[in-house]
Amino acid sequence: MANMKYLLRVLRGASFEKLNSVLTFVQKKTGRSKASILRDILHCYRKFGSGYYDYQIFAFYDLTDEQRATYVTRTVSRDLNMYLNDPNYTHLFDNKDEFNRLFAKYIRRRSLNLETAAKQEVLDFCQGKEQVFAKPRDGECGHGCEIIRPADFESPDALYDYLKNGGFYMLEDVIRQHPDVARLHPSSVNCMRIITLLDDDGEPHVLYIVQKIGLNGSFIDNNCMFAPVDPETGELLYSPHSGDTTKGIVYDVHPNTGITLKGYKIPFVKEAVAMCLEAAKVVPQVRYVGWDVATTPEGPEFVEGNTFCAHDFWQLPPHTPTKTGMLPTIMQYAKGFHR
Repeated sequence: MANMKYLLRVLRGASFEKLNSVLTFVQKKTGRSKASILRDILHCYRKFGSGYYDYQIFAFYDLTDEQRATYVTRTVSRDLNMYLNDPNYTHLFDNKDEFNRLFAKYIRRRSLNLETAAKQEVLDFCQGKEQVFAKPRDGECGHGCEIIRPADFESPDALYDYLKNGGFYMLEDVIRQHPDVARLHPSSVNCMRIITLLDDDGEPHVLYIVQKIGLNGSFIDNNCMFAPVDPETGELLYSPHSGDTTKGIVYDVHPNTGITLKGYKIPFVKEAVAMCLEAAKVVPQVRYVGWDVATTPEGPEFVEGNTFCAHDFWQLPPHTPTKTGMLPTIMQYAKGFHR
């Protein structure tokens, strides 16, 4: 009876259309029946806290239980964030204005709070600029952001009304990228995601670095492609994976710019690592942060800090030839965490 209740609870929260797509995908990969795959998915959910998308994107169908236990799954990711990050302090990262003030040392671009600025301040900020970047108050992954071209508006009043009524909270200068990063995909700011963790003694460590790269003319780099970065050399260690991790696409060459990606060198990586390690100690109550770092001609610069670190893009099969996830590394620094 307990097992049946457990099964019903899992299935109640599932999208059957999405679950069936995973079953179909794995069946084509393995030749196994959908019934046996579903049993294994439920086993992994119960034992490792993985959802059916985890099962697909991490290729759990091709791993032993010993290997599966090393992965930060959806549930483990949630529990890690709850254990490591005090919710009373996460607003310092989630709120764009608070973040920019707190980490001003690491941010060169100018910004303006639309909620508190007078109309003339807003117009003065936009004056003479080809583009400005507008952000909502909270949100992440570029959702709600927009590049504004002041010249597209028929009057300053029309520009101001659009900015005030468009759900935006902050204006920022558009980041000028280092040419070696811009050439990967010129229309987007191609950020590194650098994940830091404060250990039990308050010392910071970099867990992982990925370089995100835009695609198909997008002005943001999220959900496009990404590849792990060597923290010493700055080189892309593997060919990038598609940002939609369920697609499983690997890009040896950027389809828009024609650049061979594996081995491509990102400048200022050591400086970016040093910046993140220093910044990780500013709010010690938030121990686990994913920093989005732009690379400018002058060096690294923060775009934002994420207090809920995505768990998928640092453990994918094309980037984990040893079939080992990140949990053992994390457990070195968070010894009190138990899933």
